[in-house]
Amino acid sequence: MRGLAVISPEPILDGLYKRNLVKKIFPIVIVLITISLIGTIYVQYNWLRTMQIDKQHNLRSNVFDIMDEVGTQLMEQKGTLPSLRNYGPKSGFSRPSDQFRMELMKPPTVAQKFTEYEVEEKLRKAFNQRGLNTIKFEFSIRSSVSDLIAYELNSRNYINEIQDTVGELIAFYPLQPSSGSDLENLVPDEEMILIVPNVKSVVLSEIQWMIAGSVIFTLVIISAFYVTINAWLRQKKMSEIKNDFINNMTHEFKTPLATISLAVDAMRNEKVLQDKTKMEYFRAIIKEENTRMNKQVETILQAALMDRQEVQLSRKRLHVHEVIQEVVSNYTLQLQDKFGRIELKLNAKHDLVEADPVHFRNVVSNLIDNAVKYSSENLLLRICTNTNQKKFIMRFEDNGIGMSKETVKRVFEKFYRAHTGNLHNVKGFGLGLSYVKTIVDAHHGKIKVESTPGKGSSFTVEIPFLKQAVIAEQQTPIPVT
Repeated sequence: MRGLAVISPEPILDGLYKRNLVKKIFPIVIVLITISLIGTIYVQYNWLRTMQIDKQHNLRSNVFDIMDEVGTQLMEQKGTLPSLRNYGPKSGFSRPSDQFRMELMKPPTVAQKFTEYEVEEKLRKAFNQRGLNTIKFEFSIRSSVSDLIAYELNSRNYINEIQDTVGELIAFYPLQPSSGSDLENLVPDEEMILIVPNVKSVVLSEIQWMIAGSVIFTLVIISAFYVTINAWLRQKKMSEIKNDFINNMTHEFKTPLATISLAVDAMRNEKVLQDKTKMEYFRAIIKEENTRMNKQVETILQAALMDRQEVQLSRKRLHVHEVIQEVVSNYTLQLQDKFGRIELKLNAKHDLVEADPVHFRNVVSNLIDNAVKYSSENLLLRICTNTNQKKFIMRFEDNGIGMSKETVKRVFEKFYRAHTGNLHNVKGFGLGLSYVKTIVDAHHGKIKVESTPGKGSSFTVEIPFLKQAVIAEQQTPIPVT
C-alpha cells in the first residue's frame, strides 16, 4: 500500500536478541553476586571467630603468668624461719622468745602474712603491666588441713562469682615453699584461685572495633548489591516500558496514516473527483485523522515537558461544575457506542477554585476517557462532588473492568499500561493518568485511586479552594443520562 513506510525487521530482531540475552545473563549475575556476598560474610565470620579464640588464649596465658609472678612474690616476701644464730651467749639472749618458738612450731601462712588489699594490689599491678587495666577479677587463697578445705582470704565478690562459673576463666596456683627452703613441709598447703568473669564479653570488647568495621563494610557491600540490582531492575523495567511505548506509538500513528493513504488514493479516482459529496467526505476524513495525529504528538510533547518539570500554569477562577458539565457533553457519542451513561451528583455548595482552565479540563477529560476506555458495555459513570473546609472534592466512579493491586500501585507511572495479554483493544501511550497526577500535584492537590477487578474503579481528586473568600452560591445538581 502506498503511503506506508516499510520497517526493516533487523532492528526489531536485534532488540529481541538483546532482551533475551539480558534475561539469561541477569539470573547468572544475581547468583554470582549472591555467592560472593555469602562467601565474604562467611570468611569475615571465621576471621572474627579465630580472632576471638586467639584473644581468649592470650588472656588465659596472661592470667597464668600473672598468678605465677604474684605467687612467687608472696612466697618470697613471706620469708623464712628465724635463725638460731640470733640466740646464744654471743647475742646476749639466753633463751628464744615465745614468738620465736611460735613461728618455729607453726609458721604463718600467706593468708596470715598478707591482707586482702595487699594481694589485690599485687594482682592489679601485674594486670596493668600487661595492658589489662580494664579486666575485672576476683581471687581467693585457701588452705587444706587434714583433707579439709578452708577459705582464708577472699576478695569482695569472690563467693558470688564462684557460684556462677558459666563463661568465667578460673585459674589455680599452688602456694608452696620452694624445695630445700626452711618452710618446706612446715606450712599447710595453700592455693590461690583467680576468677575473670565474662571472658567472652571481655574479649569482644577488645575486638569491638573490628566487629563494627566488619559489620559496616558488610552492610556497605549489601547496600551496593541492592542498589545495583535495583538499578538493573529499573533499567530493565524502563526498557520494557520504552518498547511498549514504541509499539503503542507505532500503532497510534500507523492507523491514521493508513486511513489518510486510503482517502488520498480514493480521491484520485475519477468518479470520486466528479462527486463533490464524496470529495468532501474524504477531505473530512483526512482532516480528522490529521487532527488526531497532531493530538498524539501534542500528548508526547506534554509528557516531555512534564518530565523536565516545565509545566507552566495559568491560574484563573473556575467553576468546577461548569467544567464538568462541558466535558461530559463531549462524550455523548462514545457513551452511546458503549450503551453507557453518566450520572452527575454535584453536591458541592461551593465550586470556585483557582486552576489552569486548559489543564484542569484535560484532567476531567482524561478521567472520563479512562473510564470509557476500560469498560465493557452498559457503562455507568458517577461523577460526584463535595467539599470540606479547605478543598473541593471530585469522585469518578465506574463499573468498568477494574484493576489489580499491582496496576493500582503503578497506574500513575508514565507510559505504564495494564497488561491485557495479547489484546490491544485499548489505545493510548500510557500517559493520561500520569499527566493527571502531574497536573493535580501542580495545583497542590491530591489524587487517589481505589479499584476491584471486575467491579470498577474510583478516582478521587482534591483541589484546594480559592485563597480568598469562598463564594456562597449553591449549585443545583443536573443529572445527565
